[in-house]
Amino acid sequence: MNKKIYRSRDKMLAGVCGGIGDYFEVDPTLVRLLWVLSVLAGGAGILAYLAAWLIIPQA
Repeated sequence: MNKKIYRSRDKMLAGVCGGIGDYFEVDPTLVRLLWVLSVLAGGAGILAYLAAWLIIPQA
């Protein structure tokens, strides 16, 4: 089984967290919460989100 990651069409901002949640079969809200914590912990989450937005294709 070849699984690929895509940005979700069911999105809040760019669909990155929804796509990651779908890929790992977890709730996208949990992914969003972890992303916010990474932003608050040092700001690296912002750059990671922007990079994922550019790299991960739309579903």
